[in-house]
Amino acid sequence: MSEPLKVPVDLAEIDLSDPKTFWTYDMDAVWRRLRDEHPVHRHPATPEGREFWVLSRYDDIMAMYKDDKGFLSAPGNMLESLQKPDGDPAAGEVLVMTDSTDHTALRTVLMKSFTPRIRQLVVDRLQAHVERLVSERVGGPSFDFAHEIADAIPMWVICDLLGFPEEDRPRLLELSRYALSAADSDQTAEERWLIRNELLIYCSEMVDERRDNPGDDLLSRMVEARVDGRPLSDQEIILNLYGFLLAGDHTSRLAMIGALENLGNRPDQWALVRDGEVPMSAVVEEVIRWTSPVMHVGRTAAYDMEFGGAQIKAGDVVTAWNISANRDERFFPDADRFVPGRTPNKHLGFGHGPHFCFGAFLGRAEISTVLSTLSRLTRTVEVTGAAQPLYSTFLRGYSGLPLVLR
Repeated sequence: MSEPLKVPVDLAEIDLSDPKTFWTYDMDAVWRRLRDEHPVHRHPATPEGREFWVLSRYDDIMAMYKDDKGFLSAPGNMLESLQKPDGDPAAGEVLVMTDSTDHTALRTVLMKSFTPRIRQLVVDRLQAHVERLVSERVGGPSFDFAHEIADAIPMWVICDLLGFPEEDRPRLLELSRYALSAADSDQTAEERWLIRNELLIYCSEMVDERRDNPGDDLLSRMVEARVDGRPLSDQEIILNLYGFLLAGDHTSRLAMIGALENLGNRPDQWALVRDGEVPMSAVVEEVIRWTSPVMHVGRTAAYDMEFGGAQIKAGDVVTAWNISANRDERFFPDADRFVPGRTPNKHLGFGHGPHFCFGAFLGRAEISTVLSTLSRLTRTVEVTGAAQPLYSTFLRGYSGLPLVLR
C-alpha cells in the first residue's frame, strides 16, 4: 500500500462513508484539522447516503454521550446502517440500539445473566489459553501475531462465555472478522450481507439448542431471563448474541494487535512494560486510547437543537469519532504519543454513559493477560514486516502483523 496522502485543501473531499478514505489519507492529520477548524462538521451527502454530522472533539463527543435523550441509539449506531433507506433491522431490539427505559431494563437483565461466577470461570481459563498460545511461539521464527494469537483469544472467550462448542469457533471467527471489515477492498456488500446472515442463522440454531438443553452459561441465562415479567423473544436473544459476538471479538483483538505493532517498533516502550516500570492497568488503558478500534458511534437527533454552534435538526444522523476524541490535544497531553503509564486516562475507547461497553471488563482482562504473559515469557518483541490495515469505515486496526518473540 502506498504512503497516505496529507489532508486535502477542501475537507468536503473527505468521504468518511468510504473505506478507501482511511487508506488514502493521513487520518491523524484529517482529525486534527477537523478538531481545529470544523469540530461540528456537516458532511456532504455521498453515494452511500444522505448528509450527516461529524463530531471530532473530546468535549463535544462526551456531551453527546451524556445526552441520551437528545441523541438516540435506537435507530442505529453505525454510519453504514444509519445511511440505509430502511435503517438497521436490529433497531430497538439489540442492547446497543435501545434507549431510556427499554435500554435500562434490557441491560439490567443481561448484566444479571453475566454473573460474577460465569465471568470468573472465563477469566480463569483465559490465562491458560493465552499462556499456551504465546509459549508455543517464543523463540521460534516470524509468525503472524494477528492470526495466530490475537484472533484466537477474544472469540474463544466470548464463545466460552456463551457456551458455544469449540469446534464451531474457527468458522465463527472467520465470519466475525469479515462482518464489519475486510483485509482488502475486494469484498462486496452482498458478501458482507451473506456473512452477517450466516452468523444470525448460527445464533438462531444455538438459541433453539439451549432451550432444549440449558447449561451454566450466559446464553442459558438469557433464555431464562425476564424483562418486566416477560421472557426475551427469540429475535431479541439472537440479535444480542450477534452483537456480543462482533463486539466481543473486534475491540480487544484489534487493540492487542495495535499494541504489539507499537511496542514491537519501540523497544524502549516495550522495556517499560516488560520490566513492570508502569502499572499494567495503566498500560491497558493507554492501549485502548491509542488504538481506538471502534472509530465511531452513530446517533440520531431526537429534536432540533443548537450544538457546538451548529443547528442540528430532528432526524439528523450524528457520528461521534472516538478515534479523534482520544487524540484530542485539548484533553490529552502529548495526545499523539503512546505513553504507557499515562494517568489520568479518561479515554472514550469503550464509550461513556448508558451505552458504556457491556464487555469492557472482558476486553481489559484479555489485553492485560496477553501483555502480562508476553512480559513474563519474552525478552524482545520485534516486528518483522509491514502490518496490514483493515478496510473499514467502522473499525481501525490491522488484519496481519508479522512478529518474532525472543
